Amino acid sequence: MTFRPDTAIRTLRVAAYRIPTDAPEADGTFQWNATTLVVVQIEAGGETGLGYTYADASLVQLIEGHFRDLLEGADAFSIGQINERLWASVRNLGRSGLAACAISAVDTALWDLKARLLDLPLVQLLGARRERIPVYGSGGFTGYDDTRLQEQLGQWVHEDGCRWVKMKIGADVPRDAERVGAAREAIGEAGLFIDANGAHTPRSAIAFAHRVAEQQVGWFEEPVSSDDLVGLREVRQALDASGQAMEVAAGEYAYTPDDFRRLAEHDAVDVLQADLTRCGGVTGFLQAAAVCEAFHLDLSAHCAPALHLHIGCAAPRFRHQEWFHDHVRLESMLFEGAPLLKDGHIAPDLTRPGHGLRLREADARRYII
Repeated sequence: MTFRPDTAIRTLRVAAYRIPTDAPEADGTFQWNATTLVVVQIEAGGETGLGYTYADASLVQLIEGHFRDLLEGADAFSIGQINERLWASVRNLGRSGLAACAISAVDTALWDLKARLLDLPLVQLLGARRERIPVYGSGGFTGYDDTRLQEQLGQWVHEDGCRWVKMKIGADVPRDAERVGAAREAIGEAGLFIDANGAHTPRSAIAFAHRVAEQQVGWFEEPVSSDDLVGLREVRQALDASGQAMEVAAGEYAYTPDDFRRLAEHDAVDVLQADLTRCGGVTGFLQAAAVCEAFHLDLSAHCAPALHLHIGCAAPRFRHQEWFHDHVRLESMLFEGAPLLKDGHIAPDLTRPGHGLRLREADARRYII
């Protein structure tokens, strides 16, 4: 295969940054006080494409050791071919988990690079279906007291125009119903989502859903582990049988098309979530969208709103984007071109090529690992 010399990949750069949270954060199964961001930059034809993932600093060595020789010299326009080589290179490491996150960052950088070489916004390269996407405010960490919980969720609804908000549950099950009630009080008639991060068993999840039925919760995310497909289906079927208008959502830990297919085939979810920083980048997100199209499921993007914005405007059956407190803060700190929330929506800047993001190198340097 021949290609124009100016599309040959010249350099690969990768670095990890650890950024403290603005306060301790916790959900139903985990606590953290910092987030590690792994950034990949790929140069060809005088342009640089950027991708990133939220994972572990060990990915720097993985990307340098396994991917550099596969990338440098390759045609930046041949994303499908490069993608196959990347996945093949991690066969003996295991595709899911860290390997998938590494490929996600590289694939996203390649799509950004291709769009920049063509001087197009990424959404136009992918094929726009909509001009903007709605977001739901996401935070409500289990470590928040009721005042902080109500302030955060209330601001997203009453000041930022979000139609929905999401809160964490599962760390203190006896008090969770009170917290859900406090959230409902703060947001009025807006949609209320809850996320257990797999903290429940099927039986306890069903019991909790019935307990908060009067609060009109519209979405129960990972009521049980997303690996428990039978348990997810059990919760979903019980909620359907009870007449509760509460959807079950999962998919943020899906790494391959097979993971999404299994969730769909098992009737495990009402809404499928996908995260391009984990599921293979832009290419993997498009594959997840194809599964949703085939199974008549809506698709919701998990976290990293700046990276999902353009593909969210292009993907079929796309419902909304998570406006996650921690990631929104990091993206505004470290990247030029991070989207701004207006009337509960974000929209791509069509004057900027690619996904429009540039790393603020000087600002990021203080956090480098």
